[in-house]
Amino acid sequence: MKKLMMMLCTLAAMTACSSDDSGDDSSGDRQAVMTEGRTVLVYMAAENSLSPQVPHSLQQLKTGSRLIGSGNTLLVYVDRSEPQELPWMARISDGQVVDSVSIADMGISQKNEYASDPQVMEQVMRYAFGHYPARGDYGLVLWGHSTGWLMAADTLAVTRAYGVDNGLNDRSSGGKWMNLPTLARVLGRLPHLKFILADCCNFMCLESLYELRLVADYVIGSPAEIPSVGAPYQTVVPAMFSAADDFYRGVADTYYAQLVSGYTVPLSVVKTSEMTGVAQATRNVLRAMNVSFGGQYADMTGVIHYYNEGSVFSADNNIFYDAGDFVKKFATAADYQMWRQALERAVIYKKFAARWNTDRHWTGFYADFTATEEREHGVSLFVPQDPSKGNYTIYNSNVKKLTWYAAVWQ
Repeated sequence: MKKLMMMLCTLAAMTACSSDDSGDDSSGDRQAVMTEGRTVLVYMAAENSLSPQVPHSLQQLKTGSRLIGSGNTLLVYVDRSEPQELPWMARISDGQVVDSVSIADMGISQKNEYASDPQVMEQVMRYAFGHYPARGDYGLVLWGHSTGWLMAADTLAVTRAYGVDNGLNDRSSGGKWMNLPTLARVLGRLPHLKFILADCCNFMCLESLYELRLVADYVIGSPAEIPSVGAPYQTVVPAMFSAADDFYRGVADTYYAQLVSGYTVPLSVVKTSEMTGVAQATRNVLRAMNVSFGGQYADMTGVIHYYNEGSVFSADNNIFYDAGDFVKKFATAADYQMWRQALERAVIYKKFAARWNTDRHWTGFYADFTATEEREHGVSLFVPQDPSKGNYTIYNSNVKKLTWYAAVWQ
């Protein structure tokens, strides 16, 4: 029914079926407009439970666009749960949504409208960067759900990776996800990115950052859960377009300044060119610690973790352990310092949070550790555990599909 309604709407209007948010509509054969500075695409994978947050983010993007200066281009792609609306892309300029086109206008097949489909993402980004090329550089905001590096088949997975799209035009968060290796392959075929801002949960894990090391100079995000309202774009947008070498500080600072019910958000900025060094240092320290995939599993009691996926608390369901807190607990002081030096060349900026916004009861699911600024390192690390615990049979197997495993554990 969804496909039929969209096709009828497109045939009748010969333009995008969209709400007032998508602004003016025009054909997909527009001429390319060169951006002198930076082109940033906000990719909203919102055909899920986050769909109600889209108007809020769009309004903030409009507000922020008034302060990005001339010579820069802010683009947004929106796929949300609106039965009468085709997914659409537009430019946001001086507080207005302009130059709006639907996926039909962009020449993208409507057989598969999943924002999490790698072909759809690649086609959207090719259109965006092809019609708004930059003399300067490019940025990407990943808006949506994420479960870090955790993976399942790139089909109708349950809860893994980035950008779930239910394909039913409703607000459920079951559906198709995109695994991080798939995301890296898509981005590897597109213009190199100055930065990726991950406005989604649990993204800053060493496994994912290593996977993305060749496609972007910097990755900005949180190792933990983030508020459903996402980034405060009215202040983050101007920071994203700063010409300063350390623009990423402004992005992190303005994001961090947002408080939700007394919670802050742990954030970090990773310089991806240093991830090879982090992998080598991690490989070396793990060998010294003698932590392996079989028979010598580390006791992670008390180590900071950024998520627990149980319905009731059990330490067996803790995942996304703080990388440095783990190494500090098990390595010698000298080995930890050597490893930390490599990490700090990669994690070039971070913001500490003693607690963060989560859909879990904090004292019920996070009372098994105490976060301090010294212990919190801004990135997580997968640590193999006994397969009899939680879902570690799957985790211990799936991590082997990542390039990080070959570089560090194998």
